[in-house]
Amino acid sequence: MNHTKKATYFFFLTVILITTLACQDNTPKANLILTNTNIWTGNINQPNAQALAIAGDTILAIGTNEEIQAFKGAKTEIIDLKGQFITPGFIDCHVHLMMGGNALLSVELRDANTPEIFSQRIADYAKTIDKGEWILEGNWDHTLWGSELPKKEWIDAFTEDNPVAIYRLDGHMILANSAALKIAGIDKNTPDVKSGKIIKDKNGNPTGVLKGNAMNAVLDKIPPLSAARKEAGLKVAMKYLLANGVTSVHDVDSIGTYPIAKKLKDAGELGVRIYSINPVYRWKELMNVERNDDDFLKRGGLKGFVDGSLGSHTAAFHRPYTDQPTDKGFFINSAENLHQWIANADKNNFQVMVHAIGDSAIHSLLNVYEQIIAENGAKDRRLRIEHAQHIAPVDIPRFGKLGVIASMQPYHAIDDGRWAEDLIGPERIKTTYAFKSLLNANTTIAFGSDWPVAPAIPLLGIHAAVTRQTLDGKNPNGWVPEQKITVEQALMAYTKNAAFAAYEEGIKGTLEVGKLADFVVLNKNLTQIAPNQIKEVKVVQTYVGGKKVFAKKNK
Repeated sequence: MNHTKKATYFFFLTVILITTLACQDNTPKANLILTNTNIWTGNINQPNAQALAIAGDTILAIGTNEEIQAFKGAKTEIIDLKGQFITPGFIDCHVHLMMGGNALLSVELRDANTPEIFSQRIADYAKTIDKGEWILEGNWDHTLWGSELPKKEWIDAFTEDNPVAIYRLDGHMILANSAALKIAGIDKNTPDVKSGKIIKDKNGNPTGVLKGNAMNAVLDKIPPLSAARKEAGLKVAMKYLLANGVTSVHDVDSIGTYPIAKKLKDAGELGVRIYSINPVYRWKELMNVERNDDDFLKRGGLKGFVDGSLGSHTAAFHRPYTDQPTDKGFFINSAENLHQWIANADKNNFQVMVHAIGDSAIHSLLNVYEQIIAENGAKDRRLRIEHAQHIAPVDIPRFGKLGVIASMQPYHAIDDGRWAEDLIGPERIKTTYAFKSLLNANTTIAFGSDWPVAPAIPLLGIHAAVTRQTLDGKNPNGWVPEQKITVEQALMAYTKNAAFAAYEEGIKGTLEVGKLADFVVLNKNLTQIAPNQIKEVKVVQTYVGGKKVFAKKNK
Protein backbone atom coordinates (compact mmCIF):
# COMPACT_ATOMS: atom_id res chain seq x y z
CA MET A 1 0.00 0.00 0.00
CA ASN A 2 1.59 3.27 -1.12
CA HIS A 3 1.79 6.31 1.15
CA THR A 4 -1.18 8.07 -0.43
CA LYS A 5 -3.45 5.02 -0.21
CA LYS A 6 -2.23 4.32 3.30
CA ALA A 7 -3.00 7.87 4.41
CA THR A 8 -6.41 7.69 2.81
CA TYR A 9 -7.09 4.39 4.51
CA PHE A 10 -6.20 5.69 7.96
CA PHE A 11 -8.17 8.88 7.34
CA PHE A 12 -11.37 6.95 6.68
CA LEU A 13 -10.61 4.59 9.56
CA THR A 14 -10.26 7.57 11.89
CA VAL A 15 -13.53 9.08 10.65
CA ILE A 16 -15.34 5.79 11.23
CA LEU A 17 -13.82 5.48 14.71
CA ILE A 18 -14.76 9.06 15.72
CA THR A 19 -18.27 8.58 14.35
CA THR A 20 -18.64 5.32 16.25
CA LEU A 21 -17.41 6.85 19.49
CA ALA A 22 -19.72 9.85 19.03
CA CYS A 23 -22.65 7.52 18.57
CA GLN A 24 -21.68 5.72 21.76
CA ASP A 25 -21.38 8.97 23.81
CA ASN A 26 -24.30 8.84 26.20
CA THR A 27 -23.27 11.95 28.13
CA PRO A 28 -26.34 14.18 28.49
CA LYS A 29 -25.97 17.60 26.95
CA ALA A 30 -26.60 20.91 28.62
CA ASN A 31 -28.66 23.72 27.21
CA LEU A 32 -26.52 26.22 29.17
CA ILE A 33 -22.93 26.12 30.43
CA LEU A 34 -21.29 28.82 32.55
CA THR A 35 -17.51 28.75 32.56
CA ASN A 36 -14.57 30.63 34.08
CA THR A 37 -16.46 31.52 37.21
CA ASN A 38 -15.81 31.17 40.94
CA ILE A 39 -18.62 29.14 42.48
CA TRP A 40 -19.36 28.91 46.19
CA THR A 41 -21.60 25.84 46.18
CA GLY A 42 -22.63 25.54 49.83
CA ASN A 43 -21.92 21.80 49.43
CA ILE A 44 -19.29 20.69 51.96
CA ASN A 45 -18.31 17.80 49.69
CA GLN A 46 -17.49 20.17 46.81
CA PRO A 47 -17.18 23.67 48.26
CA ASN A 48 -15.93 25.38 45.09
CA ALA A 49 -16.12 24.94 41.34
CA GLN A 50 -15.26 26.70 38.07
CA ALA A 51 -18.14 25.78 35.79
CA LEU A 52 -21.79 24.81 35.78
CA ALA A 53 -23.87 22.84 33.27
CA ILE A 54 -27.66 23.20 33.25
CA ALA A 55 -30.31 21.09 31.57
CA GLY A 56 -33.82 22.52 31.74
CA ASP A 57 -34.31 23.91 35.26
CA THR A 58 -31.78 21.57 36.88
CA ILE A 59 -28.05 21.44 37.50
CA LEU A 60 -26.60 18.77 35.21
CA ALA A 61 -22.98 18.99 36.29
CA ILE A 62 -20.63 21.15 38.32
CA GLY A 63 -16.85 21.07 38.34
CA THR A 64 -13.81 22.38 36.50
CA ASN A 65 -13.92 24.06 33.10
CA GLU A 66 -12.45 20.93 31.55
CA GLU A 67 -14.87 18.52 33.22
CA ILE A 68 -17.90 20.50 32.10
CA GLN A 69 -16.86 20.40 28.43
CA ALA A 70 -18.15 16.81 28.27
CA PHE A 71 -21.69 18.21 28.59
CA LYS A 72 -21.37 20.56 25.64
CA GLY A 73 -23.70 19.77 22.77
CA ALA A 74 -24.33 21.27 19.36
CA LYS A 75 -27.00 23.60 20.74
CA THR A 76 -25.46 24.39 24.12
CA GLU A 77 -25.19 28.07 24.98
CA ILE A 78 -21.85 28.82 26.63
CA ILE A 79 -21.29 31.92 28.75
CA ASP A 80 -17.84 32.97 29.95
CA LEU A 81 -18.33 34.77 33.28
CA LYS A 82 -14.72 35.96 33.39
CA GLY A 83 -14.10 35.20 37.04
CA GLN A 84 -17.33 36.51 38.53
CA PHE A 85 -18.63 34.94 41.74
CA ILE A 86 -21.65 32.61 41.97
CA THR A 87 -23.63 31.59 45.03
CA PRO A 88 -26.85 29.59 45.37
CA GLY A 89 -29.92 31.78 44.99
CA PHE A 90 -30.60 33.66 48.20
CA ILE A 91 -33.60 32.47 50.20
CA ASP A 92 -35.28 35.10 52.39
CA CYS A 93 -36.86 33.23 55.28
CA HIS A 94 -39.21 35.97 56.44
CA VAL A 95 -40.96 38.48 54.21
CA HIS A 96 -44.41 40.02 54.06
CA LEU A 97 -44.52 39.81 50.30
CA MET A 98 -47.71 41.69 49.46
CA MET A 99 -47.02 44.35 52.08
CA GLY A 100 -43.55 44.79 50.60
CA GLY A 101 -44.93 45.14 47.11
CA ASN A 102 -47.53 47.64 48.22
CA ALA A 103 -44.90 49.57 50.17
CA LEU A 104 -43.04 50.01 46.87
CA LEU A 105 -46.26 51.38 45.37
CA SER A 106 -47.07 53.60 48.36
CA VAL A 107 -45.39 56.45 50.24
CA GLU A 108 -41.82 55.64 51.36
CA LEU A 109 -41.02 56.80 54.88
CA ARG A 110 -38.27 54.36 55.88
CA ASP A 111 -35.53 56.99 55.58
CA ALA A 112 -37.56 60.09 56.51
CA ASN A 113 -35.27 61.60 59.15
CA THR A 114 -37.19 64.72 60.17
CA PRO A 115 -40.87 65.35 60.97
CA GLU A 116 -40.92 67.84 58.10
CA ILE A 117 -39.74 65.28 55.54
CA PHE A 118 -42.16 62.73 56.99
CA SER A 119 -45.10 65.11 56.61
CA GLN A 120 -44.09 66.41 53.18
CA ARG A 121 -43.80 62.92 51.69
CA ILE A 122 -47.30 62.07 52.83
CA ALA A 123 -48.60 65.39 51.49
CA ASP A 124 -46.96 64.76 48.11
CA TYR A 125 -48.26 61.21 47.91
CA ALA A 126 -51.82 62.27 48.83
CA LYS A 127 -51.89 64.45 45.71
CA THR A 128 -51.33 61.40 43.49
CA ILE A 129 -54.25 59.24 44.66
CA ASP A 130 -58.04 59.35 44.46
CA LYS A 131 -60.26 60.83 47.11
CA GLY A 132 -61.22 58.19 49.68
CA GLU A 133 -58.21 55.95 48.93
CA TRP A 134 -56.35 54.80 52.02
CA ILE A 135 -52.69 55.67 52.54
CA LEU A 136 -50.98 52.56 53.87
CA GLU A 137 -47.60 50.96 54.67
CA GLY A 138 -45.06 53.83 54.97
CA ASN A 139 -42.78 52.05 57.48
CA TRP A 140 -41.58 55.11 59.41
CA ASP A 141 -38.90 55.15 62.08
CA HIS A 142 -39.22 57.87 64.71
CA THR A 143 -35.73 57.14 66.08
CA LEU A 144 -34.30 58.81 62.97
CA TRP A 145 -35.46 62.23 64.20
CA GLY A 146 -35.14 61.56 67.94
CA SER A 147 -37.69 59.76 70.06
CA GLU A 148 -40.87 61.78 69.48
CA LEU A 149 -43.73 59.71 68.08
CA PRO A 150 -45.58 61.24 65.12
CA LYS A 151 -48.99 62.83 65.62
CA LYS A 152 -52.07 62.97 63.47
CA GLU A 153 -51.77 66.78 63.45
CA TRP A 154 -48.63 66.44 61.35
CA ILE A 155 -50.66 65.10 58.42
CA ASP A 156 -54.36 65.94 58.97
CA ALA A 157 -54.33 69.17 56.94
CA PHE A 158 -53.51 67.43 53.67
CA THR A 159 -55.18 64.04 54.22
CA GLU A 160 -58.74 65.13 54.99
CA ASP A 161 -60.03 63.08 52.05
CA ASN A 162 -57.78 60.06 52.57
CA PRO A 163 -57.73 57.85 55.66
CA VAL A 164 -54.18 57.08 56.79
CA ALA A 165 -52.89 53.98 58.56
CA ILE A 166 -49.13 53.88 58.17
CA TYR A 167 -46.91 51.39 59.99
CA ARG A 168 -43.88 52.01 62.09
CA LEU A 169 -41.21 49.92 60.39
CA ASP A 170 -41.54 47.04 62.88
CA GLY A 171 -45.24 46.58 62.12
CA HIS A 172 -46.33 46.87 65.76
CA MET A 173 -47.39 50.50 65.78
CA ILE A 174 -49.34 52.65 63.33
CA LEU A 175 -50.09 56.32 62.89
CA ALA A 176 -53.71 56.96 61.95
CA ASN A 177 -54.99 60.36 60.87
CA SER A 178 -58.24 61.88 62.13
CA ALA A 179 -60.18 60.49 59.17
CA ALA A 180 -59.08 56.93 59.99
CA LEU A 181 -59.73 57.35 63.73
CA LYS A 182 -63.24 58.59 62.95
CA ILE A 183 -63.94 55.57 60.75
CA ALA A 184 -62.69 53.30 63.55
CA GLY A 185 -64.74 55.11 66.20
CA ILE A 186 -61.71 55.99 68.31
CA ASP A 187 -61.90 59.13 70.46
CA LYS A 188 -60.85 60.33 73.93
CA ASN A 189 -63.38 58.00 75.56
CA THR A 190 -62.14 54.85 73.86
CA PRO A 191 -60.43 52.57 76.40
CA ASP A 192 -57.29 50.55 75.71
CA VAL A 193 -57.74 46.96 74.59
CA LYS A 194 -55.95 43.94 76.00
CA SER A 195 -52.38 43.74 74.66
CA GLY A 196 -52.76 47.11 72.99
CA LYS A 197 -52.49 50.81 73.71
CA ILE A 198 -54.03 54.01 72.32
CA ILE A 199 -51.50 56.81 72.80
CA LYS A 200 -53.20 59.97 74.11
CA ASP A 201 -52.01 63.52 74.74
CA LYS A 202 -52.17 65.38 78.04
CA ASN A 203 -55.82 66.24 77.42
CA GLY A 204 -56.74 62.60 76.80
CA ASN A 205 -57.15 62.93 73.03
CA PRO A 206 -55.75 60.21 70.76
CA THR A 207 -52.53 61.30 69.05
CA GLY A 208 -53.12 58.84 66.23
CA VAL A 209 -50.50 56.31 67.37
CA LEU A 210 -51.88 52.85 68.13
CA LYS A 211 -49.84 49.97 69.52
CA GLY A 212 -50.32 46.21 69.44
CA ASN A 213 -53.90 44.97 69.31
CA ALA A 214 -55.20 48.56 69.43
CA MET A 215 -54.19 48.83 65.78
CA ASN A 216 -56.91 46.37 64.79
CA ALA A 217 -59.68 48.90 65.33
CA VAL A 218 -58.33 50.82 62.34
CA LEU A 219 -56.79 47.99 60.33
CA ASP A 220 -60.06 46.06 60.34
CA LYS A 221 -61.77 49.00 58.61
CA ILE A 222 -59.39 49.07 55.64
CA PRO A 223 -61.14 47.76 52.50
CA PRO A 224 -59.56 44.63 51.01
CA LEU A 225 -57.03 45.28 48.29
CA SER A 226 -58.40 44.74 44.81
CA ALA A 227 -57.11 41.79 42.79
CA ALA A 228 -55.52 44.24 40.34
CA ARG A 229 -53.70 46.07 43.14
CA LYS A 230 -52.49 42.77 44.61
CA GLU A 231 -51.20 41.60 41.25
CA ALA A 232 -49.40 44.90 40.70
CA GLY A 233 -47.92 44.67 44.19
CA LEU A 234 -46.72 41.10 43.69
CA LYS A 235 -45.14 41.88 40.33
CA VAL A 236 -43.21 44.87 41.61
CA ALA A 237 -42.16 42.84 44.67
CA MET A 238 -40.77 40.05 42.48
CA LYS A 239 -38.85 42.52 40.35
CA TYR A 240 -37.28 44.03 43.47
CA LEU A 241 -36.38 40.64 44.97
CA LEU A 242 -34.81 39.23 41.81
CA ALA A 243 -32.71 42.38 41.39
CA ASN A 244 -31.29 41.63 44.84
CA GLY A 245 -30.55 37.97 44.15
CA VAL A 246 -33.52 36.58 46.09
CA THR A 247 -34.87 33.51 44.29
CA SER A 248 -37.11 32.11 47.05
CA VAL A 249 -39.06 33.59 49.95
CA HIS A 250 -40.96 32.38 52.98
CA ASP A 251 -43.99 34.65 52.77
CA VAL A 252 -45.81 35.46 56.01
CA ASP A 253 -49.14 36.05 54.29
CA SER A 254 -52.04 37.67 56.11
CA ILE A 255 -53.62 39.61 53.21
CA GLY A 256 -54.19 36.97 50.55
CA THR A 257 -51.04 36.72 48.45
CA TYR A 258 -51.45 33.03 47.65
CA PRO A 259 -54.37 33.23 45.14
CA ILE A 260 -52.58 35.94 43.16
CA ALA A 261 -49.32 34.00 43.25
CA LYS A 262 -51.12 30.90 42.00
CA LYS A 263 -52.68 32.86 39.16
CA LEU A 264 -49.25 34.11 38.10
CA LYS A 265 -47.75 30.63 38.47
CA ASP A 266 -50.45 29.08 36.28
CA ALA A 267 -49.72 31.75 33.68
CA GLY A 268 -45.99 31.07 33.87
CA GLU A 269 -45.32 34.53 35.33
CA LEU A 270 -44.24 33.69 38.88
CA GLY A 271 -40.54 34.57 38.98
CA VAL A 272 -39.79 33.97 42.67
CA ARG A 273 -40.41 30.68 44.49
CA ILE A 274 -42.82 31.13 47.41
CA TYR A 275 -43.44 29.18 50.60
CA SER A 276 -46.78 30.59 51.73
CA ILE A 277 -47.29 30.84 55.49
CA ASN A 278 -50.67 31.53 57.11
CA PRO A 279 -51.74 32.53 60.66
CA VAL A 280 -51.47 29.63 63.10
CA TYR A 281 -54.93 30.20 64.56
CA ARG A 282 -56.33 29.33 61.12
CA TRP A 283 -54.86 25.83 61.18
CA LYS A 284 -58.28 24.13 61.11
CA GLU A 285 -59.62 25.94 58.04
CA LEU A 286 -56.45 25.05 56.13
CA MET A 287 -56.92 21.34 56.79
CA ASN A 288 -59.09 20.77 53.74
CA VAL A 289 -57.45 23.29 51.42
CA GLU A 290 -56.17 21.73 48.23
CA ARG A 291 -52.40 22.22 48.31
CA ASN A 292 -51.10 21.59 44.75
CA ASP A 293 -47.57 22.24 45.98
CA ASP A 294 -44.72 22.39 43.47
CA ASP A 295 -41.24 23.87 43.14
CA PHE A 296 -42.61 27.40 42.69
CA LEU A 297 -45.47 27.63 45.16
CA LYS A 298 -46.31 25.65 48.26
CA ARG A 299 -48.20 25.87 51.52
CA GLY A 300 -47.79 24.15 54.86
CA GLY A 301 -46.37 26.78 57.21
CA LEU A 302 -48.28 28.45 60.03
CA LYS A 303 -47.12 31.53 61.92
CA GLY A 304 -48.11 32.95 65.29
CA PHE A 305 -47.14 35.75 67.67
CA VAL A 306 -46.06 35.81 71.28
CA ASP A 307 -45.16 39.48 71.64
CA GLY A 308 -44.47 42.69 69.70
CA SER A 309 -41.24 44.59 69.02
CA LEU A 310 -38.46 46.28 70.92
CA GLY A 311 -38.79 49.71 69.29
CA SER A 312 -42.48 49.99 70.18
CA HIS A 313 -41.93 48.69 73.76
CA THR A 314 -44.26 45.79 73.00
CA ALA A 315 -41.65 42.99 73.20
CA ALA A 316 -42.13 40.96 76.40
CA PHE A 317 -39.22 40.86 78.87
CA HIS A 318 -38.61 39.23 82.25
CA ARG A 319 -37.48 42.56 83.68
CA PRO A 320 -38.75 46.07 82.84
CA TYR A 321 -37.37 48.23 80.08
CA THR A 322 -34.41 50.29 81.24
CA ASP A 323 -35.96 53.53 80.00
CA GLN A 324 -39.47 52.69 81.29
CA PRO A 325 -39.09 50.96 84.67
CA THR A 326 -42.78 50.06 84.96
CA ASP A 327 -43.03 48.50 81.50
CA LYS A 328 -42.13 44.88 80.63
CA GLY A 329 -43.96 44.83 77.31
CA PHE A 330 -46.75 42.31 76.82
CA PHE A 331 -47.86 39.04 75.25
CA ILE A 332 -50.08 39.41 72.17
CA ASN A 333 -51.31 35.84 72.60
CA SER A 334 -51.36 33.80 75.78
CA ALA A 335 -49.19 30.73 76.24
CA GLU A 336 -52.40 28.71 76.62
CA ASN A 337 -53.78 29.79 73.23
CA LEU A 338 -50.43 29.26 71.57
CA HIS A 339 -50.16 25.77 73.03
CA GLN A 340 -53.61 24.84 71.75
CA TRP A 341 -53.02 26.17 68.24
CA ILE A 342 -49.50 24.83 67.90
CA ALA A 343 -50.30 21.41 69.32
CA ASN A 344 -53.16 20.92 66.87
CA ALA A 345 -51.19 22.29 63.93
CA ASP A 346 -48.28 20.02 64.79
CA LYS A 347 -50.51 16.95 65.07
CA ASN A 348 -51.75 17.69 61.56
CA ASN A 349 -48.21 18.04 60.16
CA PHE A 350 -48.12 21.78 59.59
CA GLN A 351 -44.77 23.46 60.17
CA VAL A 352 -45.05 26.01 62.96
CA MET A 353 -43.07 29.23 63.24
CA VAL A 354 -43.79 31.82 65.94
CA HIS A 355 -42.67 35.44 66.40
CA ALA A 356 -40.89 35.97 69.73
CA ILE A 357 -38.57 38.92 70.41
CA GLY A 358 -38.27 39.65 74.14
CA ASP A 359 -36.52 37.20 76.49
CA SER A 360 -39.76 36.39 78.32
CA ALA A 361 -41.58 35.68 75.06
CA ILE A 362 -38.76 33.44 73.80
CA HIS A 363 -38.60 31.55 77.11
CA SER A 364 -42.34 30.99 77.12
CA LEU A 365 -42.36 29.80 73.51
CA LEU A 366 -39.50 27.36 74.11
CA ASN A 367 -41.52 25.96 77.01
CA VAL A 368 -44.54 25.51 74.72
CA TYR A 369 -42.39 23.83 72.06
CA GLU A 370 -40.78 21.53 74.62
CA GLN A 371 -44.18 20.53 75.94
CA ILE A 372 -45.57 19.83 72.47
CA ILE A 373 -42.55 17.70 71.54
CA ALA A 374 -43.17 15.63 74.67
CA GLU A 375 -46.92 15.37 74.01
CA ASN A 376 -46.90 14.69 70.27
CA GLY A 377 -43.78 12.55 70.10
CA ALA A 378 -40.59 12.70 68.12
CA LYS A 379 -40.69 13.59 64.42
CA ASP A 380 -39.00 15.90 61.91
CA ARG A 381 -41.09 18.96 62.79
CA ARG A 382 -38.55 21.82 62.32
CA LEU A 383 -40.17 24.26 64.71
CA ARG A 384 -38.99 27.84 64.20
CA ILE A 385 -38.75 30.97 66.31
CA GLU A 386 -39.05 34.05 64.15
CA HIS A 387 -36.71 36.92 65.11
CA ALA A 388 -35.37 35.38 68.37
CA GLN A 389 -33.79 38.74 69.07
CA HIS A 390 -33.21 39.11 72.81
CA ILE A 391 -32.51 35.72 74.37
CA ALA A 392 -31.86 35.03 78.03
CA PRO A 393 -28.46 33.27 78.29
CA VAL A 394 -30.05 30.24 79.93
CA ASP A 395 -32.27 29.70 76.89
CA ILE A 396 -29.58 29.73 74.18
CA PRO A 397 -28.65 26.02 74.60
CA ARG A 398 -32.33 25.04 74.40
CA PHE A 399 -32.52 25.92 70.69
CA GLY A 400 -30.03 23.24 69.69
CA LYS A 401 -31.29 20.76 72.26
CA LEU A 402 -34.89 21.03 71.05
CA GLY A 403 -33.96 21.32 67.37
CA VAL A 404 -35.62 24.74 67.11
CA ILE A 405 -34.58 26.80 64.10
CA ALA A 406 -33.69 30.44 64.79
CA SER A 407 -35.15 32.41 61.87
CA MET A 408 -33.38 35.75 62.24
CA GLN A 409 -32.91 39.04 60.41
CA PRO A 410 -29.35 40.38 60.70
CA TYR A 411 -30.17 43.82 59.30
CA HIS A 412 -32.32 44.43 62.38
CA ALA A 413 -29.18 44.16 64.53
CA ILE A 414 -27.41 47.09 62.85
CA ASP A 415 -30.64 49.08 62.84
CA ASP A 416 -31.78 48.44 66.43
CA GLY A 417 -28.17 48.60 67.62
CA ARG A 418 -28.36 52.39 67.36
CA TRP A 419 -30.65 52.59 70.38
CA ALA A 420 -31.32 49.11 71.84
CA GLU A 421 -29.00 49.56 74.82
CA ASP A 422 -31.00 52.59 75.92
CA LEU A 423 -34.09 50.37 76.11
CA ILE A 424 -32.74 47.17 77.69
CA GLY A 425 -29.34 48.08 79.16
CA PRO A 426 -25.77 46.84 78.73
CA GLU A 427 -26.24 43.37 80.22
CA ARG A 428 -29.17 42.16 78.11
CA ILE A 429 -27.60 43.28 74.83
CA LYS A 430 -24.81 40.71 75.28
CA THR A 431 -27.16 38.02 73.96
CA THR A 432 -29.16 40.16 71.57
CA TYR A 433 -29.05 38.96 67.94
CA ALA A 434 -26.81 36.23 69.35
CA PHE A 435 -25.74 34.67 66.04
CA LYS A 436 -22.42 33.30 67.26
CA SER A 437 -23.75 31.99 70.58
CA LEU A 438 -26.57 30.17 68.83
CA LEU A 439 -24.22 28.58 66.30
CA ASN A 440 -21.94 27.49 69.14
CA ALA A 441 -25.00 25.82 70.70
CA ASN A 442 -25.54 23.79 67.48
CA THR A 443 -28.54 25.83 66.42
CA THR A 444 -29.63 26.00 62.80
CA ILE A 445 -29.83 29.69 61.91
CA ALA A 446 -31.79 30.78 58.83
CA PHE A 447 -31.67 34.39 57.69
CA GLY A 448 -34.24 36.72 56.19
CA SER A 449 -35.21 40.39 56.14
CA ASP A 450 -38.74 40.85 57.52
CA TRP A 451 -39.32 43.03 54.44
CA PRO A 452 -40.76 45.69 54.29
CA VAL A 453 -39.60 46.22 57.88
CA ALA A 454 -36.04 46.03 56.51
CA PRO A 455 -34.73 45.90 52.95
CA ALA A 456 -34.83 42.44 51.34
CA ILE A 457 -31.21 42.71 50.27
CA PRO A 458 -29.23 39.65 51.42
CA LEU A 459 -25.89 41.31 50.72
CA LEU A 460 -26.75 43.94 53.34
CA GLY A 461 -27.82 41.17 55.70
CA ILE A 462 -24.54 39.31 55.22
CA HIS A 463 -22.62 42.54 55.81
CA ALA A 464 -24.64 43.12 58.99
CA ALA A 465 -24.03 39.61 60.35
CA VAL A 466 -20.31 39.73 59.60
CA THR A 467 -19.50 43.30 60.72
CA ARG A 468 -22.38 44.29 63.04
CA GLN A 469 -21.62 47.92 62.14
CA THR A 470 -24.69 49.97 63.09
CA LEU A 471 -26.36 52.26 60.60
CA ASP A 472 -25.33 55.38 62.49
CA GLY A 473 -21.63 54.61 61.98
CA LYS A 474 -20.95 54.64 65.72
CA ASN A 475 -19.80 51.02 65.97
CA PRO A 476 -17.06 50.58 63.35
CA ASN A 477 -15.74 47.46 65.11
CA GLY A 478 -19.21 46.02 65.53
CA TRP A 479 -22.05 46.32 68.01
CA VAL A 480 -21.73 43.41 70.46
CA PRO A 481 -18.79 42.27 68.31
CA GLU A 482 -18.46 38.87 70.01
CA GLN A 483 -21.64 37.86 68.13
CA LYS A 484 -20.10 38.38 64.67
CA ILE A 485 -20.05 35.37 62.35
CA THR A 486 -18.07 34.51 59.21
CA VAL A 487 -19.08 35.17 55.62
CA GLU A 488 -19.49 31.43 55.00
CA GLN A 489 -21.76 31.08 58.04
CA ALA A 490 -23.89 33.99 56.85
CA LEU A 491 -24.07 32.56 53.32
CA MET A 492 -25.19 29.21 54.75
CA ALA A 493 -27.95 30.98 56.68
CA TYR A 494 -29.26 32.59 53.46
CA THR A 495 -28.99 29.41 51.36
CA LYS A 496 -28.56 25.88 52.70
CA ASN A 497 -30.05 26.52 56.16
CA ALA A 498 -32.86 28.58 54.67
CA ALA A 499 -33.81 25.70 52.40
CA PHE A 500 -33.70 23.32 55.38
CA ALA A 501 -36.01 25.68 57.29
CA ALA A 502 -38.72 24.93 54.69
CA TYR A 503 -38.01 21.20 54.12
CA GLU A 504 -36.52 22.07 50.75
CA GLU A 505 -32.86 21.13 51.17
CA GLY A 506 -33.35 18.27 48.71
CA ILE A 507 -34.07 20.62 45.80
CA LYS A 508 -32.27 23.89 46.55
CA GLY A 509 -30.03 25.83 48.91
CA THR A 510 -26.78 24.41 47.50
CA LEU A 511 -25.45 24.04 43.98
CA GLU A 512 -25.33 20.30 43.36
CA VAL A 513 -26.19 17.92 40.55
CA GLY A 514 -29.93 17.31 40.43
CA LYS A 515 -30.94 20.46 42.31
CA LEU A 516 -32.74 23.45 40.87
CA ALA A 517 -30.53 25.85 38.94
CA ASP A 518 -31.26 28.87 41.15
CA PHE A 519 -28.16 31.01 41.56
CA VAL A 520 -26.80 34.53 41.71
CA VAL A 521 -23.84 36.07 39.88
CA LEU A 522 -21.98 38.73 41.90
CA ASN A 523 -19.26 41.08 40.78
CA LYS A 524 -16.94 40.22 43.68
CA ASN A 525 -16.01 37.14 45.67
CA LEU A 526 -17.64 37.56 49.09
CA THR A 527 -15.19 35.15 50.69
CA GLN A 528 -12.09 37.05 49.59
CA ILE A 529 -12.89 40.72 50.13
CA ALA A 530 -12.73 42.78 53.29
CA PRO A 531 -15.96 42.54 55.32
CA ASN A 532 -16.49 46.30 54.99
CA GLN A 533 -16.75 45.89 51.22
CA ILE A 534 -19.60 43.38 51.25
CA LYS A 535 -22.34 46.01 51.20
CA GLU A 536 -20.81 47.46 48.01
CA VAL A 537 -21.01 44.16 46.08
CA LYS A 538 -23.49 44.16 43.18
CA VAL A 539 -25.84 41.50 41.86
CA VAL A 540 -24.91 41.08 38.20
CA GLN A 541 -27.39 38.36 37.22
CA THR A 542 -30.05 36.22 38.86
CA TYR A 543 -31.13 32.83 37.54
CA VAL A 544 -34.23 30.88 38.55
CA GLY A 545 -34.62 27.38 37.17
CA GLY A 546 -31.75 27.96 34.75
CA LYS A 547 -33.38 31.05 33.26
CA LYS A 548 -31.86 34.50 33.55
CA VAL A 549 -34.52 36.59 35.28
CA PHE A 550 -32.41 39.64 36.14
CA ALA A 551 -29.38 41.26 34.56
CA LYS A 552 -27.79 44.45 35.81
CA LYS A 553 -27.80 47.13 33.15
CA ASN A 554 -24.44 48.53 32.20
CA LYS A 555 -24.25 52.27 32.65
